[in-house]
Amino acid sequence: MTAIRNILALLGVIAIGLAVWLGPTVYRYWSAFNGFDDQAFATYKTMMDQVVETGNAAAATVWKVKVSSDLSFEEVDQSIRQVAIDRNIKGVGDLPLGDQVAAMTGEPWRKLNIYLYCNPLTAAKMVEYDISYAAYLPCRISLVEDDAGDLWITTLNMDPMIYGGKTLPPELRKAALEVKDIMQDIMARAAEGDF
Repeated sequence: MTAIRNILALLGVIAIGLAVWLGPTVYRYWSAFNGFDDQAFATYKTMMDQVVETGNAAAATVWKVKVSSDLSFEEVDQSIRQVAIDRNIKGVGDLPLGDQVAAMTGEPWRKLNIYLYCNPLTAAKMVEYDISYAAYLPCRISLVEDDAGDLWITTLNMDPMIYGGKTLPPELRKAALEVKDIMQDIMARAAEGDF
């Protein structure tokens, strides 16, 4: 009986020690999350689930969709560009990275294009809200061939930017959600070859 009492006392001391050691940190995070957007916890939980599943933080910060197997790289390229025009988002550049790597190495390399899109007025609002958002500009969509020759479309997961902290002002949130909708629409429609 004395042994059980001693073990329980030791566990009590350890618990108190952990509470004293971790308590301020836990309270700090709990307090911060109470002031965050209602969707912040779900956003970060989804990302952490993906990190655990893939072991890759980059994979947890992007959205990706597999392209229909009957579409060529060129068809998807054309679809991405056309859907962006249809959705009235400004193309501000593109980088044919796969072609550039092949040119620099003198050897064929996988297909990879990066497309840059921006709604300048929304971008300006984001930067006026916090200059840190400038690092997210412009929005990027990548069309990439994997090792098996399958095509994928990827873009940055915008949810942490929209929901990951304090709730954005209503006008800014609405504008950010519109850009999110456009980027997801480009991905979904281009993956099926929709113009």
